[in-house]
Amino acid sequence: MKTLADIFVHTLKDVYYAENAITKALPNVAKAAKDAKLKQAANDHLAETKDQIEVLKQVFKSIGLKAEGEKCDAIEGLIKETDGLIEEASGTALDAGLLAACQAVEHYEIARYGSLREWAKELGHDEAHTLLSGILDQEKATNNKLTNLAISSINKT
Repeated sequence: MKTLADIFVHTLKDVYYAENAITKALPNVAKAAKDAKLKQAANDHLAETKDQIEVLKQVFKSIGLKAEGEKCDAIEGLIKETDGLIEEASGTALDAGLLAACQAVEHYEIARYGSLREWAKELGHDEAHTLLSGILDQEKATNNKLTNLAISSINKT
């Protein structure tokens, strides 16, 4: 990668891979969660993530490329960490840990979509910029919902 356009495409492929991996991991989070609101949040985010994958396909199309993923080591690590938590934690620690793991994924996504959005703008990809802005807003809203859930109930002892 030598240009902004190169890193833009690389990161777009990375996040496309990540979103697809997240759709495989979220059902495990929902199944493991004990708190009903946390289960619902995981299921809601699964539906949102599937929609975001469709939007990413539009982003690829808008820049003249076919949607394809490139292995994302970061998301693989976050999912592996979450899987370990599911195996090792119990009681109130499980839901608190799962919520924190979900937020770690959200923070990763917010960072990636924030960069992608600004790069799209700089590269003159107006449609991609608009589409990526929409996903970024969704990720921020999901993170806020998770924070409120943590504060209002999950982190209460």
